[in-house]
Amino acid sequence: MSYTLVIGDRGYSSWSLRGWLLFAAFGIPVTTRSARLYTDELATMLRPYAPAKTAPTLVIDDTLVVMETAAIAEELASRHPAAAIWPQDPAARAVARSLAAEMHAGFVALRSHCPMNLRVSYTDCAPPEAVLADLARLEMIWAWARQTTRSTTPWLCGDYSAADAFFAPVAARIAGYNLPVSAAAQAYVNAHLHHPAFRQWRAMGLIDGADQDTYRRTYPTRPWPGPAPLAAKAVTGAQAENTACPYSGDPVTHVLEITGRRIGFCNAFCRDKTVADPAAWPKFMALYQS
Repeated sequence: MSYTLVIGDRGYSSWSLRGWLLFAAFGIPVTTRSARLYTDELATMLRPYAPAKTAPTLVIDDTLVVMETAAIAEELASRHPAAAIWPQDPAARAVARSLAAEMHAGFVALRSHCPMNLRVSYTDCAPPEAVLADLARLEMIWAWARQTTRSTTPWLCGDYSAADAFFAPVAARIAGYNLPVSAAAQAYVNAHLHHPAFRQWRAMGLIDGADQDTYRRTYPTRPWPGPAPLAAKAVTGAQAENTACPYSGDPVTHVLEITGRRIGFCNAFCRDKTVADPAAWPKFMALYQS
């Protein structure tokens, strides 16, 4: 069985982030095909997969098309029960599904005023009353979920589940626009910012094409509030201490420098996503710490 996930720009496509986390956070292999938003790339890429028209779109075995993240979550859960995409406990599972359904359909004011942009964080975005109401609703249902499921983890219903994947773009919005939330809600946001799969997606989003002007705002900026990345930089030449890319095993063609060491990769994307956040990538860190 093979999975192909058609996604939009990683820095901006909140729905694509949600769909990708349903694979990456649960250890399900997937091949991604990325199309730039606000161009004809997505329509062209999806043409063989009618009637799909949005990102993300899942294609199973190059033939079966699954549209929308809600459907993708259910299909993966049925095909991979051991991955525990939904909580095993029936009550916790019901809560998680309720949360995901509301997130899938709601919070329009928050989505509109604060489109996801993983490349920047603002000090303030002057949220209007409708956005504040959305935040209050989020805090209510998050607290309800943790209380009802007696969650003792950072997540809403016990272990990380599809409900948390669905709220990852909200966490990105709260972090990106410095939205006012309680300490408990901020702790949940911080758990997302430190989550390994989220960090990998954001690292790729930082180098995944040019900035999209549609998402540009004039608010004052601040450093991204997530984990501070290790200092690394791309360098010229192919001379490196390793001969094979830590991800693919292919020969080294591109190199980064970190703490005076030169470590190589098989292409610019592998190198640059690592430069963006070296500690997000276990295979790189295993090489770096060896």
